[in-house]
Amino acid sequence: MRIHRIDLKLVRLPLVRTFRTSSSTKDSIAHILVRIETDSGIGWGECASPSDPYYCPETTETCWHILKDFLAPAVIGKEWANLDQLVDFYRPVKGNNFAKAGLEIACWDALARHEGKPLAEVLGGTRPEILSGVSLGIERDLETLFGLIEQYLGEGYRRIKLKIAPGWDVAIVRSVRERYPEIALQVDANSAYTLADLDHLKQLDAFNLLLIEQPLAHDDIIDHARLQAVLRTPVCLDESIHSAEDARKALDLQACRVINIKVSRVGGLREAKRIHDLCLDRGVPVWCGGMHEFGIGRAANVAVSSLPGFTLPGDVSGSDKYYREDLVEPPIQADNGAVTVPRSVGLGYEPNEKRIEELSLRQWSLPA
Repeated sequence: MRIHRIDLKLVRLPLVRTFRTSSSTKDSIAHILVRIETDSGIGWGECASPSDPYYCPETTETCWHILKDFLAPAVIGKEWANLDQLVDFYRPVKGNNFAKAGLEIACWDALARHEGKPLAEVLGGTRPEILSGVSLGIERDLETLFGLIEQYLGEGYRRIKLKIAPGWDVAIVRSVRERYPEIALQVDANSAYTLADLDHLKQLDAFNLLLIEQPLAHDDIIDHARLQAVLRTPVCLDESIHSAEDARKALDLQACRVINIKVSRVGGLREAKRIHDLCLDRGVPVWCGGMHEFGIGRAANVAVSSLPGFTLPGDVSGSDKYYREDLVEPPIQADNGAVTVPRSVGLGYEPNEKRIEELSLRQWSLPA
């Protein structure tokens, strides 16, 4: 298979609701869509990097630069039969996983279409549907938070994740747990704490949480091992895990008991599957995290979540939770908290090229 054209399209969509974490506030999301043309068909990918450098060092602008000036030139016109061969073309590019993921997802889609198979099947997925949870940002009004929880529980979502931060943590989690004693509940700190907060974080053990996600520094494994040793609640690593090697080291050090696999954070579906396989072999549960993906990236998350080791509800909710109108058809929907894994070829959802064209803020192509 040969790629003979690559298109980059920067698209922004407004969020249904402002989303706040410990480090940022978002009213809209801008992602880069990657469209490739090969000698046997097309493929679509999504670079789901944040626009700011608060979750990771990459941004939309750095991803545009890396895709345009390094990744696209590295693969255009090259012959490849599988994703290992494709990744070898840009292996000299260090880091920049979000940029790599956008291109890599498009190549997986093209490969699955070429083989006439659903992407989930090509990856080795076995689940006909995936269980979905929701991630709720920091809401300064507790009644508003309760209202959102009621809404999503009523829609059948299987797990509630609360963003926490210093000053918005133990008391809030206590209030939620007292009101909803039976729900599957977890929290996400987005690296907002240090070991100086150890005694404070230990208070979360009282609330029967599924896990506490990335409480310490975004690049840390060592301190998380010290924290996990004194917490009953499982620590889940997110920002610290960029590869299967990172996951191996974290598990060897007992820095966590759960891993959140984000396709974009680890450079694409190939590395996501490698992390999944490692954790499955070690009996460590994984789940699929989200980056407010549009339908293209969300479809890739649905496919990878069909692998057998994804035993915890992920963040792959219906598109309507974030966007009034998405970019794929049909829209990705959660029915009673479950998303059906599509059986049609490729990603299983068709990009609406007319809508994408109308919403594109910037475009670039190779060849021009």
